[in-house]
Formats: sequence, C-alpha cells, structure tokens
Amino acid sequence: MQIQEDVIYTPKETQAYLKVSQSTMTRMLKSGLIRAAKVGKQYRILGKEILRVISPGLEDTVGVAYNKARRWAHDESAFQPPPKKPMGK
Repeated sequence: MQIQEDVIYTPKETQAYLKVSQSTMTRMLKSGLIRAAKVGKQYRILGKEILRVISPGLEDTVGVAYNKARRWAHDESAFQPPPKKPMGK
C-alpha cells in the first residue's frame, strides 16, 4: 500500500491507511485534523493530506525553513537603503 500525493481517497480508504476506527476517522475529519473536501454528503481526502498526518515532522521541517527565509526577507537590516548624500555640497 503506497499513498500517492495526487490521488483522492475516501474516508474508508484513509481509515485503512491510518489504522483507526470509523468513529476516530469521523472525529478527525470533523475536527479538521485531516483536511478534506466535502462532496455532497461525502468527504474526499487528498493523498498529500494523509501523508501530512502520517509524517508531521516533514511539514514541520518545511515550515521552519519557510519561516526562516521569510524572516530573512523581512529583516530590516538586510534591506537598508543607501545613505542620502547632502544636497548642495
């Protein structure tokens, strides 16, 4: 069983991958722990979301790198304007 990022899974398939009960799966969906799209009365879950739940450390690593880059880009010292020249002298 291999989860593919671009494939859409049903809650029953996701439940089998995560090895949780139906009530736990329902609770995870309703609480937003697993992000899913609701199509009519049924949920559909992207494989990427299942992988995120299985290995949250990967998402944390990416998040840390993103935040570090964002802080660098917004750091005032990184983008100091050049000093102004006095006029008329």
